[in-house]
Amino acid sequence: MDYGLERTDLDDELLDAYSAAVSSAAASITPSVVNIEVRKDEQRGGGSGFFFTPDGFILTNSHVVTGASSIDVTLLDGTRCTASVIGNDPHTDLAVLRVSAPTQVPARFGDSDTIRPGQLAIAVGNPLGFQTTVTAGVVSALGRTMRTQSGRLIDSVIQTDAALNPGNSGGPLVNARGDVIGVNTAVILPAQGICFAIAINTAKFVAARLIRDGRVTRSYIGVAAQSVPLHRRVVRFYSLPVERGVLVLSAEKASPAEEAGLQQGDVIVAFGEKPVSGVDDLHRVLTEEQIGLSIEVTVIRHTERFVFTIRPVALTAER
Repeated sequence: MDYGLERTDLDDELLDAYSAAVSSAAASITPSVVNIEVRKDEQRGGGSGFFFTPDGFILTNSHVVTGASSIDVTLLDGTRCTASVIGNDPHTDLAVLRVSAPTQVPARFGDSDTIRPGQLAIAVGNPLGFQTTVTAGVVSALGRTMRTQSGRLIDSVIQTDAALNPGNSGGPLVNARGDVIGVNTAVILPAQGICFAIAINTAKFVAARLIRDGRVTRSYIGVAAQSVPLHRRVVRFYSLPVERGVLVLSAEKASPAEEAGLQQGDVIVAFGEKPVSGVDDLHRVLTEEQIGLSIEVTVIRHTERFVFTIRPVALTAER
């Protein structure tokens, strides 16, 4: 049946150009991609990762390696190596591994701040154990946020429709030049074509800190909290820039919050000069730079406004 549709030379040229771009990008990144196998107690799992230095440093997802009793990495040529965890940051779902292997081909980092919706996005990984599988799509959206297993939100997450499956986690998302623009991390089930990658600019910062310190330092004030709406009269009376705040459910003993005078029932509406409209806003402002500083925290207690001075401390594994 003829629907009056004809393939033109231009169509062929466009398809050839698309195929060439995907093939070239895949050929560029594939030598850097590794298959990661982990043992957690008696269970086995796995994921993907990629070399980002020539001396054996590998970037992957935190959830792939957290709790692993052993980690094995298989290179493109089939070489199998034992890997050690250099650093792990569950708050951004990123981890750095290292293997002792001959000089490797490091991936090239791109700049995730320059990408735009609609541009080509290519994922390479090991879904369901099928090594170095290539899928292609587009950057669907930018600036997404995603909650990690630690409960924190990751900002500036990339949404893509390049197909991801279990085992793709930790693999690279690259542009048409083969430069890494993201670290593949999650899919939305049962939706189709809604996948996420940690922006490479976030990963660059985290990886550098993990290599240097083994962890990323953040600040801590010691409150259990939840986001709540504020009464409209309170918002109007104090001309607050937010309509929601952070309800303090409890302040830990001897914590910065308790020492500052915060109490159960207080609603935090500002941290320093930054408005706070929820728990996620509070997490975002509790950065390493705040540790040890005296910071004014504005709270609503019943219907009155109070300002307390708090000194955040370093967040540790025990907190």
